[in-house]
Amino acid sequence: MAAERGARLLLSTSSFWLCCLLLLGRPVPAAAARSGSPPQSPGSSVRTFTPFYFLVEPVDTLSVRGSSVILNCSAYSEPSPKIEWKKDGTFLNLVSDDRRQLLSDGSLFIRNVVHSKHSKPDEGYYQCVATVENLGTIVSRTAKLTVAGLPRFASQPEPSSVYAGNSAILNCEVNVDLVPFVRWEQNRQPLLLHDRVIKLPSGTLVISNATEGDGGLYRCIVESGGPPKYSDEAELKVLPDPEFTSNLVFLKQPSSLVRVIGQSVVLPCVASGLPTPAIRWMKNEEALDTESSEKLVLLAGGSLEISDVTEEDAGTYFCIAESGNETIEAQAELTVQAQPEFLKQPTNIYAHESMDIVFECEVTGKPTPTVKWVKNGDMVIPSDYFKIVKEHNLQVLGLVKSDEGFYQCIAENDVGNAQAGAQLIILEHAPATTGPLPSAPRDVVASLVSTRFIKLTWRTPASDPHGDNLTYSVFYTKEGIARERVENTSRPGEMQVTIQNLMPATVYVFRVMAQNKHGSGESSAPLRVETQPEVQLPGPAPNIRAYAASPTSITVTWETPLSGNGEIQNYKLYYMEKGTDKEQDVDISSHSHTINGLKKYTEYSFRVVAYNKHGPGVSTQDVAVRTLSDVPSAAPQNLSLEVRNSKSIVIHWQPPPPATQNGQITGYKIRYRKASRKSDVTETLVTGTQLSQLIEGLDRGTEYNFRVAALTVNGTGPATDWLSAETFESDLDETRVPEVPSSLHVRPLVTSIVVSWTPPENQNIVVRGYAIGYGIGSPHAQTIKVDYKQRYYTIENLDPSSHYVITLKAFNNVGEGIPLYESAVTRPHTVPDPTPMMPPVGVQASILSHDTIRITWADNSLPKHQKITDSRYYTVRWKTNIPANTKYKNANATTLSYLVTGLKANTLYEFSVMVTKGRRSSTWSMTAHGTTFEFVPTSPPKDVTVVSKEGKPRTIIVNWQPPSEANGKITGYIIYYSTDVNAEIHDWVIEPVVGNRLTHQIQELTLDTPYYFKIQARNSKGMGPMSEAVQFRTPKASGSAGKGSRLPDLGSDYKPPMSGSNSPHGSPTSPLDSSVLLVIIVSVGVVTIVVVVVIAVFCTRRTTSHQKKKRAACKSVNGSHKYKGNSKDVKPPDLWIHHERLELKPIDKSPDPNPIMTDTPIPRNSQDITPVDNSMDSNIHQRRNSYRGHESEDSMSTLAGRRGMRPKMMMPFDSQPPQQSVRNTPSTDTMPASSSQTCCTDHQDPEGATSSSYLASSQEEDSGQSLPTAHVRPSHPLKSFAVPAAPPPGPPTYDPALPSTPLLAQQALNHHIHSVKTASIGTLGRSRPPMPVVVPSAPEVQETTRMLEDSESSYEPDELTKEMAHLEGLMKDLNAITTA
Repeated sequence: MAAERGARLLLSTSSFWLCCLLLLGRPVPAAAARSGSPPQSPGSSVRTFTPFYFLVEPVDTLSVRGSSVILNCSAYSEPSPKIEWKKDGTFLNLVSDDRRQLLSDGSLFIRNVVHSKHSKPDEGYYQCVATVENLGTIVSRTAKLTVAGLPRFASQPEPSSVYAGNSAILNCEVNVDLVPFVRWEQNRQPLLLHDRVIKLPSGTLVISNATEGDGGLYRCIVESGGPPKYSDEAELKVLPDPEFTSNLVFLKQPSSLVRVIGQSVVLPCVASGLPTPAIRWMKNEEALDTESSEKLVLLAGGSLEISDVTEEDAGTYFCIAESGNETIEAQAELTVQAQPEFLKQPTNIYAHESMDIVFECEVTGKPTPTVKWVKNGDMVIPSDYFKIVKEHNLQVLGLVKSDEGFYQCIAENDVGNAQAGAQLIILEHAPATTGPLPSAPRDVVASLVSTRFIKLTWRTPASDPHGDNLTYSVFYTKEGIARERVENTSRPGEMQVTIQNLMPATVYVFRVMAQNKHGSGESSAPLRVETQPEVQLPGPAPNIRAYAASPTSITVTWETPLSGNGEIQNYKLYYMEKGTDKEQDVDISSHSHTINGLKKYTEYSFRVVAYNKHGPGVSTQDVAVRTLSDVPSAAPQNLSLEVRNSKSIVIHWQPPPPATQNGQITGYKIRYRKASRKSDVTETLVTGTQLSQLIEGLDRGTEYNFRVAALTVNGTGPATDWLSAETFESDLDETRVPEVPSSLHVRPLVTSIVVSWTPPENQNIVVRGYAIGYGIGSPHAQTIKVDYKQRYYTIENLDPSSHYVITLKAFNNVGEGIPLYESAVTRPHTVPDPTPMMPPVGVQASILSHDTIRITWADNSLPKHQKITDSRYYTVRWKTNIPANTKYKNANATTLSYLVTGLKANTLYEFSVMVTKGRRSSTWSMTAHGTTFEFVPTSPPKDVTVVSKEGKPRTIIVNWQPPSEANGKITGYIIYYSTDVNAEIHDWVIEPVVGNRLTHQIQELTLDTPYYFKIQARNSKGMGPMSEAVQFRTPKASGSAGKGSRLPDLGSDYKPPMSGSNSPHGSPTSPLDSSVLLVIIVSVGVVTIVVVVVIAVFCTRRTTSHQKKKRAACKSVNGSHKYKGNSKDVKPPDLWIHHERLELKPIDKSPDPNPIMTDTPIPRNSQDITPVDNSMDSNIHQRRNSYRGHESEDSMSTLAGRRGMRPKMMMPFDSQPPQQSVRNTPSTDTMPASSSQTCCTDHQDPEGATSSSYLASSQEEDSGQSLPTAHVRPSHPLKSFAVPAAPPPGPPTYDPALPSTPLLAQQALNHHIHSVKTASIGTLGRSRPPMPVVVPSAPEVQETTRMLEDSESSYEPDELTKEMAHLEGLMKDLNAITTA
């Protein structure tokens, strides 16, 4: 009654304060009111918590066939609850069941239990369900009903004999459920059990100390409701005690068992032998006292019974049987489990709608229980609004009225289950008091939107412009979800709030409501806001658990992240020993892993990071666990013996080193023996942390050996080596103090004095030790005591040139004896103070690679040859100033250099060195600086986006950010794009970008077509990895162009070309006169005619059968090319004869010897021309170092290249001068005959026509640049000559009146205008217009090859000379045309 009155007083007090809060018009804060504090308002009825709980819950029950069973259940509530029953999770229909009946108190009565091999309708798990209408439902714990099966004997008694006084066993093993129903008969009469004859829990009969009356016929009977079942009869014969001995054997050994706290356990152990064996028990190396213990009982035969088991009883038990000189041992493990128990039960909660609440629940048990939550009898399924937090607690977010009811925490493990519940009441908001309410807040906006939080701001309501006393509540929910949550401002007048823990890329709806002292006002209009999409990285792996699997291994388990953001590729498990800062990791593909090779009994922390294709996700929280203990791996330390007298010796020791203890040291095992009888070992145990032990009862004048081993709960560790001591022949006198030591000698040094002595002459008085006193002028300043065995001691840390008085006294337990005095003067300090160490000099940093720098230095304190002969060492430290807060890293070296590895590429480091010798160290040396070499980027560009250019639907703009690991100065980027994301990378079109620009335009794309884009960064060392493909679809056609053709995309602001204006390709035009262009056209035509005539005359001179064979072979080779060209696919013939042996010197030699090779094909649209055969010999690229920047434009921008060509493009980006520009090189279609002949040359130019136009394009460069020269690498004396390319007949000119249209469109038979986007490679400064170049025809390559081959086989020397002269003349003519 007093407790009830107190509860009511607490209820009314809490109600008053909550009522005051409601009068202010504010919602109840997020920390909801707990039990006993129902808010109330004037005129409203107070809703209180309704007592609703179980008085009795069902328990596990064992039954037999045909019997009746009652499962008790009773619940309390007002009004009385309705009771129902579930079996195996399904409600029972008790109305129509004639065997199962619901009793008045709610219990379940089962009549005539049915159980057979094929039908077990009554066995299972039962649960009582109590319901109160309009209040809620609660469920009881789950009870298991077990029905004992049909009797079956696993083993039956067998005939046996036993000697009188010995033990015998008769087996009768049945089903575990039937053991309680087993009884024994002797000679068909019930056998009475007593302290000498017992029945083990398995049903086995044990007879100890057998007598003649124990003989007879035995059988066991199982009575389980039906007719009794009898075992076979077996005769037991009792034999008289013989005079001889028999071997010691176990008749029954203990086996490992699992028991629950509170149960009893019997560990069977029966042995037989003559003499009759004695049995004793040990637990974890500790002897058990079964005589004086009430808990431990030694049963008949030697079995051990432990009643009321607790967790402390768990461990390893040893049964030791001894008979005469024989000893045998058996062991068993006892595991103790515990049912779930609640450390903290859920409590009743008051709350308002939209609030967040947490039901707390803490449980314990062994094994660790699992927890699930039930609401009104139904399982709570975790979701966005129902979450399990802190392992066991239930969090409900954004309460709604339907959340009201009873919540139960159900804990379950292998042993049992338990439940505890609480009630949730959703309160109505208090009605507003009389007075004006605020209007809706104005201008509610999301001022900051992130991936997981949104910041809202607003203005005061129009009804209260100042709003200093207003508070605000922000209600929010996911779009389409009725469950709304609330967040309140922290103080009056605050007009902003940040909503946390949102989901990325999710639409939320917000509204804001103001409150004043009269209540809540109007709500603002809903505001729809979408959170930002998050980088698609995995979230933390849930439910990470770690447990020790052995003393050296720990198993860690986890689950798949709830937000994986794509397929999880693998996991990385990080672990670290506690107290260290070195974290290790291992890659895992599954959800569990066992770390082996750990230190024993050591605590480790673990965390897991999930990886997907985007990289590492969010790490889990650290989980700490300690490996299991083990026996010590080292012996105790510093074992010493002290002979006390003629019959006792004291043993002293120290624990094993901490790293080898492998657990908590629970004691020590001391073994000792006489030196003369090494087989007779005596053992004694020392518990706890005791580090000494007195061994008494020894023989006089006898030498003993001692050894000590440390113990843990796991067993005994290794023992120390045997240590010997001899007891005194006679007891020494310790009734008086020792006499004066017989001598004392001192030897002074500079800062120490060595004292030596001899013991007193009277050896019959016990000496326990010696006391040494010393001081300047007086011996009483300091006193040191040493062992009685010690004969010398060094007094340290004295002052030089000082007079010390020293005294020596022997002492024992009675006191100190007569002192012996001596004095000494320490020597003067003649050795000068050591000079301070000089710091190393000449520190130099030699850069070896992108991550390695060698540090060298000199040491002036070393001899001239700089050879280190002492124990000095050097400490090298280094750091970088980016970021500014980096710390120094250190390393020690014993030589005059050190190799620093693991550095970042292209980073400036500073280094300094100091030397240490003994306790002396120098200061840090002068710093040396070194910047590591650049390295290729190791990460792709970030944040790649593609947008369409306004007003130009066929033009897109690609934007990106530099790679996070550039490893050097970014000198450019390469943009790859394709309409097929799965195409090989050499089938993608490339767009080079020079410098550190982060944006680029690509023109002339096909409308309404999806494109995929990748970007690759480059620096002076090469190309980095590509970014992930980004998709972009060009806009649909605007209808401005004709159906079958399209005009160049000039943009709305296009103007006719003028001086300095740009062409549609971005190439500036030059103000040239139109007449100049006319002269160029005429000149080119004349030159072309002349060259064609010369070649035609030359090519018709020889038509031998050998030539025909060559042509036939050439055609067969040409037919096997990957791309077969038609008459429009041909390229000009190669003007170089045997150009596989030629090598162009670069105009401007690049410092980078490895130019970057890039493939460049795909069509920009489907209307491009047919591809040109562009095969290539890879050997050319392996030998070619010449600068090819002028050729790259052709390989990128020609329409043929955008269809099917795969030219190789050589781009030495970093070595290219900024003033150079890339030309549009023409691709002519005027020589159909070459398509079947160029294949027969030894090597074909990779760029097709670009080799023949190389000189023409290069002549446009500044006059300071020289033409490339050809180097002949002869393989035959008659083939070692060079043939320069034929130039046009006159200098190239350009007509300014013509627009800058690529000459690629000027084909002989097709004059359609194509506006082709050209990409500059290595162009940073000015760019120059493309020059129209007409390449003169040259002799067909096959003819040239044929001439050379014939010169080897069929020409006479004179004829060959004439042919050579004729050919050289022709080449001179072509050279003259080139230089004109």
